[in-house]
Amino acid sequence: MESSRATRRRARRSHRPLLSLALASVAVVGATAAGTVYVKAQAHSGAGAVSSAATPSASPPPATTTQEAAVAEPVVDFDERLATAMKSVTVPGRAKVSVAVLDVDSGDSAVYGEGAFDTASIVKVDILAALLLRHQEAGTSLSAREKAYATSMIENSDNASASALWDAIGKAAGLDAANRTFGLTGTEGGDGALWGLTQTTAADQLALLQQVFGDDSALNQASRSYLQGLMGQIEADQRWGVSAAADGSGFALKNGWLPRSTTGLWDVNSIGRVTVDGHAYLVAVLSNGNSTQAEGISLVEAAAKAAVSVFTESDTDTGASAAAVSR
Repeated sequence: MESSRATRRRARRSHRPLLSLALASVAVVGATAAGTVYVKAQAHSGAGAVSSAATPSASPPPATTTQEAAVAEPVVDFDERLATAMKSVTVPGRAKVSVAVLDVDSGDSAVYGEGAFDTASIVKVDILAALLLRHQEAGTSLSAREKAYATSMIENSDNASASALWDAIGKAAGLDAANRTFGLTGTEGGDGALWGLTQTTAADQLALLQQVFGDDSALNQASRSYLQGLMGQIEADQRWGVSAAADGSGFALKNGWLPRSTTGLWDVNSIGRVTVDGHAYLVAVLSNGNSTQAEGISLVEAAAKAAVSVFTESDTDTGASAAAVSR
């Protein structure tokens, strides 16, 4: 695994979701349509000519030196690799799913799926992040009551606590204002008291996770550590979702689940950080249209495993790994 990880590091592309998840354009001398980059070596000027008198039997050097070309390692398209991994996870005509993943060590990322989804209870991370940001800007600390609400909201997914803090941040307007600071561009707070119907994208949730777990964040270290601690102590019966991709207990997460009264189908989402072989990954999985909560959980967990496999498996193993996790 270490040799393949080293190869990936040498071959990684510049695809970092730092807040916007935009692809960076890199100027190169030449490139093929398949994405292999070629770098042309500089031509060297001729060195001093060797005297034929001094070395009568030696062949004279060429009048000009030969131009050399160095071929770089092929650039890896992690979006394409994730799409391949997800082929054995998704079923046409069934639930819709979108997933985003970031390799914390390299900064490489991948996104699969488009469109906005209901957040359900994963918005509780965003609500608390917005509250912490408000206190930072005011130079104040969470009150004892706010801390009690925050603990119940994140660790136990308590809805009454979420409603209290939703009001405290100014509902949708307060959430949207904080998200502009956080760099989220595809998230819109729910109407009135309906915080669970906030709309978001997998890419935005990955950006939010970077605010919680990354150093380049609008949240200070104390705020990040506080949120991380709560997400690492989720009650036992809610430790599903992206945690399925972790090895052992190396995860911190928040899940969301919501049966839609209009369709009878379920929204099931999961966001968080997982650790595999000592390496950290941020993962966000959103889904809707699940016939049951259990079906949604299975889909989200398979998608999380497939997403992490993009970085933990070699090129030849990724497809097989994705097929394995979907069974």
